[in-house]
Amino acid sequence: MGLSQREFQSSIEILLGRPLSEIWEAETTPLYTEAYRKDLKPVKGIREAIDQISVTTCVASSGSHEKIRFTLGLTGLYSLFEERIFSATEVARGKPEPDLFLHAARSMGVRPQACAVVEDSAHGVAAARAAGMQVFGFAGSVTPAGKLEGPNTTVFEHMSELPKLLRQLWM
Repeated sequence: MGLSQREFQSSIEILLGRPLSEIWEAETTPLYTEAYRKDLKPVKGIREAIDQISVTTCVASSGSHEKIRFTLGLTGLYSLFEERIFSATEVARGKPEPDLFLHAARSMGVRPQACAVVEDSAHGVAAARAAGMQVFGFAGSVTPAGKLEGPNTTVFEHMSELPKLLRQLWM
């Protein structure tokens, strides 16, 4: 979780000790698509939290633009970020390297130190820290809190907490 497709595939190849077949992606993509259609739901309280956040937001994801559009569309969140979506496909190195977050900040015209990142993966938290950004580790998803904790990181479990955490950061 939190890796680009290229880095994910590379990790699998390292574990297997051999390259994946040329048709691996073509075989697995429909399986992921079906699983997303069946099971992907928005995080409880995310829409309400976003509606309460007064600063400009964006999405900086390890997924491709196609995947981001698809998953945000399934959850009904795409229209909230439509013109402010950044993909690891736009940078040389994805998470856990800081490149994607630095690219997003630069594109949005914001200094990295003035950015806050909400992340639910250890790779994303590491990338945001490396970018010099304040991190909010969301432990209400798949990654346990202990994997998100560390410097410049506030870990939280309920999305309803996020607007207040952000307000406290900028007070």
